[in-house]
Amino acid sequence: MKNHQIRAILLDCGDTLIDEATEDKNEQHVSLRAELIPGAAELMHALKQRGYPLALVADGPAETFTNNLHPYGLYDLFDVYAISAQIGVEKPHRDIFDHALRQLQIEPADYGRVVMLGNNLERDIKGANALGIISVWLNWSPRRSKIPADKSEVPQYTILQPLELLDVIDRIEERLAHGD
Repeated sequence: MKNHQIRAILLDCGDTLIDEATEDKNEQHVSLRAELIPGAAELMHALKQRGYPLALVADGPAETFTNNLHPYGLYDLFDVYAISAQIGVEKPHRDIFDHALRQLQIEPADYGRVVMLGNNLERDIKGANALGIISVWLNWSPRRSKIPADKSEVPQYTILQPLELLDVIDRIEERLAHGD
């Protein structure tokens, strides 16, 4: 396994891995099934193959994520899970991020060597930025604001398709290796 500068990669689910427009939800607002965003499965397998610890950091009922990711073989690729319904807070609250990073045994001093990929400026990007986590915004969905409300919502990196994260990770690895 390669010696990585990045300690872990945190990923959102809705409109980051699965297409929320394809969700079939029950009366309890649990998503029963959904289609993947093109490239999401390939991204997950590539990250796992590269040896990165992966955490699902997502808002919603826990069943939503097993229902949507398990059929594609993606749920079990995560090393840890930080699900809002189980933790009691939603992003951007720091507790959901801290929960994932504690499970991964990553100390706050190393948060700057963790990447968060998400589609929501107000939740994913703001939450990551507040903790010094490297924020990567997937500007894919038409369902979310594309304009940061303030500086706290400005992502460090922006991608348009999930697989573009691999190039961003290579650039971050290079930057961290040179102490930038």
